[in-house]
Amino acid sequence: MYTIFATDTFKEVYATLDKSEQIWITNIKVKLEENLTGKILKFAWFREKKYLNKRLYYLIDEQSKRILFVAFASKKDQQNIINFVIVNMKELLEYLRNLA
Repeated sequence: MYTIFATDTFKEVYATLDKSEQIWITNIKVKLEENLTGKILKFAWFREKKYLNKRLYYLIDEQSKRILFVAFASKKDQQNIINFVIVNMKELLEYLRNLA
């Protein structure tokens, strides 16, 4: 069983989404708590799930059984998000491991 967290930036984006997107993310959260899925992006700990023309990006820490939602954005923003996560991977994974 995994515990799911979200960055403050993700929480801000989530609040602005339409209801169908919020429901989809909630459903994905429930599924991920029990079963890791998603397309692997460069590293096994970095994945995405596709919803229409948007993607949910998240990190997985297998040791602590935690998942961190980092972004929900359109396909055109994909490369910028991947680059950001790769550049900041140590900080993001450390942040995830230190969440209570």
